[in-house]
Amino acid sequence: MSRRPLFRFIRGGGNYQPTSIMRITRCPSWLHPLLLAFLLILQGRVATAQSTPMRPDHDTLYYESFPENIIGRFYFSKKYTAIELEKPSNTSRFRYEPNTPLNMGIGVTYRALTINLAYGFPFLNPEDGKGKTKYLDLQTHVYTREWTVDVLGQFYKGYYLNPKGLAMDKPDAYYKRPDLRVDMIGAAVYHLSNYDRFSYRASMFQDEKQKKSAGSFLLGGEIYYGIIKADSSLVPSVLADQYTQSGVRSLRFLKIGPGAGYAYTFIIATDFFFMASLQANLGVNYVHQAGGAGNNRVSLSPGYIYRFVAGYDKGIFNVNFAVIGNQLTLKASSTNDKFLITTGTYRLTLTRRLTPGPGLKRKLKPLDDLL
Repeated sequence: MSRRPLFRFIRGGGNYQPTSIMRITRCPSWLHPLLLAFLLILQGRVATAQSTPMRPDHDTLYYESFPENIIGRFYFSKKYTAIELEKPSNTSRFRYEPNTPLNMGIGVTYRALTINLAYGFPFLNPEDGKGKTKYLDLQTHVYTREWTVDVLGQFYKGYYLNPKGLAMDKPDAYYKRPDLRVDMIGAAVYHLSNYDRFSYRASMFQDEKQKKSAGSFLLGGEIYYGIIKADSSLVPSVLADQYTQSGVRSLRFLKIGPGAGYAYTFIIATDFFFMASLQANLGVNYVHQAGGAGNNRVSLSPGYIYRFVAGYDKGIFNVNFAVIGNQLTLKASSTNDKFLITTGTYRLTLTRRLTPGPGLKRKLKPLDDLL
């Protein structure tokens, strides 16, 4: 049987229904081999799924699927990649945050294809004294029946220090670091053990509906590579005597390790739902430090991926609020106090399930053959 290429669409069939969300404004050339390898892995899994005999897709008493519907959505979202320094108990919280916009967008999901378009309109993002952030944030979240795959490529430059007034003479001003940047790529792959009764897609894409409370254990692993870099110490000079990370101006790191977790959706009064998911991993870190007293360090440290979605799903409508986050812990060679990198997304979504008419179904037939 001939195999169509996956470079335009990701195929799905049988009990394999991959879906991804990716926002790309400009892709660095060195990412091309990684993206190609990722698509080839997916293509191999599709070929395997198509060569095996069909089996029951899922337990329909626990969740319902809407493969023939078009899912339209309107949403607000905000992304971020923040850096936090572990602090002594008697000092102020120390967190660098990017000044990323609140985006408003629309999107559509049909079978295994999802497209979202969003923009940070000025009326949603007034000037706030936090400086400017230049960023490219690539996030792909793939939810199949049996697997969840998170792939990220994040490139940020320009941060401000939170809380307001910290390291500043004026309590109503933010300390800004236009020289500070974070570049990070990585992937996390986890297998769901109870995929026939628990659906991630019901919470994340709304092309399914969880009808009974259910959960699933997750088992997998993660790998990340990244750089935190500034022109001078990450700790401002006025705070140097309060933080042991003082003097460190850059960290280059590689982290890899296994992980496990659990996800559960609570169904309340038939139509209200709350999904909570936590994956914890213990990874081997290799960290190269520039600045301060020290050089390289190898250590074990934890990390977390969390998802929380609360909403209301009635008939053809769904409204929900979602929080997705990923936290990495790094140890530099000159101190035991940690550096924390947190990436995440906040999202408020209103969706409607649409049933295509006969004319639209005929136009969608080429997509049905591909998806």
